[in-house]
Amino acid sequence: MAAAAVLLCSGCEGLDEDGSSTGSGPTAVDGRVVSPLKNPDGTKPGLAPVTTDADKAAARKLIDELSTKGRGPKTGYARDKFGYAWMDTADGVPLARNGCDTRNDLIRRDGQNLRFRAGSDCVVISMTLHDPYTGTTIEWRKQKASEVQIDHMVPLSYSWQMGSSRWPESKRKQLANDVLNLIPVEGRANSSKGDSGPASWLPPNKQIRCAYAVRFAQVALKYEMPVTAADKQMMQRQCGD
Repeated sequence: MAAAAVLLCSGCEGLDEDGSSTGSGPTAVDGRVVSPLKNPDGTKPGLAPVTTDADKAAARKLIDELSTKGRGPKTGYARDKFGYAWMDTADGVPLARNGCDTRNDLIRRDGQNLRFRAGSDCVVISMTLHDPYTGTTIEWRKQKASEVQIDHMVPLSYSWQMGSSRWPESKRKQLANDVLNLIPVEGRANSSKGDSGPASWLPPNKQIRCAYAVRFAQVALKYEMPVTAADKQMMQRQCGD
């Protein structure tokens, strides 16, 4: 078993070794995944679709709580303003200071058929991921790492433009390492998202778009961060009748 640690890039939040694994067809149903409405702290795996009328009504009520403002400039933004990736020492978030870095916490949360580096119960070297964004199953190996990236649901650059530029650094570190705001997904989908809000980018898998909107709203509300009016409108639309 290889001894090298799994590496993730700090900018694109990907698993940053060269190459990529192959996504295979429509994903099998992962019975472990949980609706964001039933996972308000983000510690449970996945992003299950929001399907019932009652849950969609609850989703719309949550999204309605969001405040709005215009998107500010990106001036001064840098990834290191949110701390180094992926620190295990960001206070005030689940799974911090557990002896395992944030990236591997997320892989262990969402991955299946995990294999660990020899002598470690933290560093994952292979897994099966049912990607919610594309609806494909990815057989990931660290030697072909870029197929899976860790997405910040609310992108750090987006947060900067919506007010986190004025936050204390400790709060920015929380946002960057909060499992509520993080999910392993197909690398190409994450790269296409960039720092877009929901008005500009939604997951290709339409079945989880309401769930995506809910999670985006949960993060924004937790950090008392506004979204743009266009983003809020798009989020409401995803959870409409």
